[in-house]
Amino acid sequence: MENKNYVNVYGAGLAGCEAAWQVAKRGIKVRLFEMKPKKFTPAHHHEGFAELVCSNSLRSDRVTNAVGLLKEELYRLDSLIMDAAYATRVPAGSALAVDRELFSQYVTEKIKNHPLIEVIEQEVSEVEDGVITIIATGPLTSEPMAEYIERELGMSGLHFFDAAAPIVDASSLNMDVVYAASRYDKGDPDYLNCPMTRDQYDAFYTELITAREAELHDFDREMQKELKVFEGCMPVEIMAKRGYDTLRYGPLKPVGLVDKRTGEEAYAVVQLRKENAEGTMYNLVGFQTHLAFPEQKRVFSMIPGLENAEFLRYGIMHRNTYLDSPKYLDADYSLRSNPNIFFAGQMTGVEGYIESTGSGFVAGVNAAAKMMSEDKVIFPKVTMLGAMASYISAGNISGNFVPMNANFGIVEPLGYKVKGGKVAKYEVIADRALASLEEYRVRLGADLTKIHTEEEVSNENNS
Repeated sequence: MENKNYVNVYGAGLAGCEAAWQVAKRGIKVRLFEMKPKKFTPAHHHEGFAELVCSNSLRSDRVTNAVGLLKEELYRLDSLIMDAAYATRVPAGSALAVDRELFSQYVTEKIKNHPLIEVIEQEVSEVEDGVITIIATGPLTSEPMAEYIERELGMSGLHFFDAAAPIVDASSLNMDVVYAASRYDKGDPDYLNCPMTRDQYDAFYTELITAREAELHDFDREMQKELKVFEGCMPVEIMAKRGYDTLRYGPLKPVGLVDKRTGEEAYAVVQLRKENAEGTMYNLVGFQTHLAFPEQKRVFSMIPGLENAEFLRYGIMHRNTYLDSPKYLDADYSLRSNPNIFFAGQMTGVEGYIESTGSGFVAGVNAAAKMMSEDKVIFPKVTMLGAMASYISAGNISGNFVPMNANFGIVEPLGYKVKGGKVAKYEVIADRALASLEEYRVRLGADLTKIHTEEEVSNENNS
């Protein structure tokens, strides 16, 4: 069956609006389906598109921050969402924050006034045959569409709850304390181990069981009730409250993990497991949690070796419909089994406003390329856009795919050390990314004058 002469986009959140805009910008008709205002998810309350359901902050605006680099990449590539953000920004120090109502209004008007975009206020339950389609229905995808995706992928292809441990930057670990070892020396020493004395464990345990938990939405709370029977999803702080030694007989079991530097077995051991083949990221084994993010930073930094750890992702437990993307998606966000279908937004396994926008951008330009019988647009892994696409299509070495924010741990390593500390290193990574982006700006017909310098960002933040 031949493709029809339009692209369907399901969902008018940040990812869906960005995708629709990029397709229409290339002269292709778009039908954008949005179930609001006829039906709302538990998190949405306003009729406008690109509704910011949580904070109005889009996080750091500096390219030495991973999401700041992603913003600049998108801005240079003519992103609708980034144009809206800079047009409606409010003072927020070094962060890019927006007036959420003006932001939504800006995006809504741009979408509704585009001559090639038809907005259809309708809930969808399946993909139209023979039509290139982008599914961007979000982490609270309605039941009919979720059921369709399950049928398309198989029952194991869709997750409805995100329970993941924190991930730290390997370069921020204190290797004078941390040591590599496998239990009883079996196999390769693939785990890094953080040994605790009894006094250290006492202090950590006390803070863990009294730490403040994150606020839960009603739909998160109901989902957690359903999952109480599954021990593997139990938050580490709840496990600790079962008794003083529960962790020491569970994820912090020290038996068989002798530190060869001292010849001793610790009172408790926190294990770190590689998150990627390059060994730039490690997760805290068994540390699923719904503590508030500041509490995670405070309490988990008490673990020996993690005193100065940079958390690339905090542990989370919340309602989140997302795909086991590495099994199903390519780096252009298309479905391997049906390349006419693209996915975008948080359901692909990206986390955050700008990350969702980035996935929508890549899905949109590639849906347009498919319509025009052009080659795929695969961004290099040295860029944040390319690194994110690589992560969702290739996953991690553990095979246990978890959603991820933009971070420098997923970017292709430099391969050499940079003097001057972490900020200097990230400056080099950002320069490399933006330089490699130039050929894609030309290929995609972007406005080559759209470049933010660090001085411009600083002046805008201070205005």
